[in-house]
Amino acid sequence: LIAWGLTTVPKIPDSILNLSKLVEFNLSDKEYLETPSSSVQNSTLTGWDVFLSYCSADTPFTSHLYTALDRHEIRTYKGDVEPSTGEVIGFPQAFWESKFFVVVLSENYISSYRCLDELGNIVSRKNLVLPVFYKIDASVVEDQTGGFREVFERLQINFGGNLGKVENWRLALKKVAKFSGYHI
Repeated sequence: LIAWGLTTVPKIPDSILNLSKLVEFNLSDKEYLETPSSSVQNSTLTGWDVFLSYCSADTPFTSHLYTALDRHEIRTYKGDVEPSTGEVIGFPQAFWESKFFVVVLSENYISSYRCLDELGNIVSRKNLVLPVFYKIDASVVEDQTGGFREVFERLQINFGGNLGKVENWRLALKKVAKFSGYHI
């Protein structure tokens, strides 16, 4: 743990550990389970219960979260991190096979184009999204203040030719920040 910069193991809230009850409760709720294509409807037997969206810089925490979900027999896709780049491998297939999304929002999350693209795709689906605000307040995410404001100012400069993409990322973050979630 010390190698990861942690002096204590972060406690996973009981409410996240009870995600399995939430998954079972929502299995019959079509509003959350509709997918853009009928070809992925068979995910119940072969797919994932949860797609864990996170920045690789937050791996120590997400590893604990993944272990807690796994202990409760919630089939969770965490992704394999490419050692040379820190990017998650295998996004498309697991993404479309997942029924629910747990998004670990942090200062690190917004710094990753991959995370922002992933979040944009997540909010466009009609699946349940459960945000975890890791070391950040939901109001900072929703209002895009502090470090978030600075990052978006840089993104507008870097993506000057594609401001629509930046605006989609902004809207996705605002939308997820309004969802009921957990603060860690």
